[in-house]
Amino acid sequence: MSGLRVLRAGPLSLLQDAGRHGWQHLGVSPCGPVDIHAAAWANRLLGNRWGTPLLEIALGGVELEAQADTWLALTGAELPATLDEVELPAWSRFAVRAGQRLKLGFAAAGQRAYLAAAGGFQAEPVLGSVASQRRDGLGGLQGDGRALAEGDLLPCASAVFQRAASVPWSYRPDYRKVPLLRVLPGTDEFSVEQRAAFFGQTWKISPQSDRMGVRLSGDPVAAPPRQWSLGVVSGAIQIPPSGQPIILLADRQSMGGYPLLGVLHPLDLARLAQCPAHGEVHFVTGSLERAQVEMREFYQFFQRERSS
Repeated sequence: MSGLRVLRAGPLSLLQDAGRHGWQHLGVSPCGPVDIHAAAWANRLLGNRWGTPLLEIALGGVELEAQADTWLALTGAELPATLDEVELPAWSRFAVRAGQRLKLGFAAAGQRAYLAAAGGFQAEPVLGSVASQRRDGLGGLQGDGRALAEGDLLPCASAVFQRAASVPWSYRPDYRKVPLLRVLPGTDEFSVEQRAAFFGQTWKISPQSDRMGVRLSGDPVAAPPRQWSLGVVSGAIQIPPSGQPIILLADRQSMGGYPLLGVLHPLDLARLAQCPAHGEVHFVTGSLERAQVEMREFYQFFQRERSS
């Protein structure tokens, strides 16, 4: 089988798709890419359908050798990328020939890059998805959830496009800017003082953050008591007893008992996932109605049929 041979796997490279949905009642997290914006563009550049399996590359440091002629697309974190030592443009699709080597250096801005192949990378679904979930040992190339390793083969098909293509500049985030993230209403009642403590300061990203959640560091926020656990969603902002918020990501648990201050706008959650350790973030109250409109437009844009 042809595809991309892994020469260097990087710190954490995971196969992801649209996610493992419909199993949260059994405690299985949905997974999927933590930056849905960058992942969606990688697939769109190649004419792939929404959720086609691709590679999420944390920080970079990956080297791959093509075993067949095909087309790839790279989006997300700002990192040096070369094909046989020739520099590649960011947020673009490009042709690769059998024997060529793709090298990805380490990110200068952003945290995760997304590499897609025409037609997607192939793996056997587990519970309806190939998304890698290391904690529960689900998905990935071998079905056991493990990250990419040296010597692995990422199966993909041959493909031909007429020309290269890039994402317009207006759709590319600037990962060097301090983001202003919109928070939608939550399920718990926080006082005016408690909400002011959260929205009125600059937070820093804790190094303890991972694909389960982003931990924030700042002046503690007092929270109302919670008497029972509830189902949680990606983007939920939990306030634990320490007062240091946790914002849940794709590998989150299915239930949580901490009070919920709100839920991050899904597109802003994607931006948060690209923030580095010790990076700063600001929060502002967002409109649920506006978020619903934006997400409908987002999904319609990336799910519609299109030609290459």
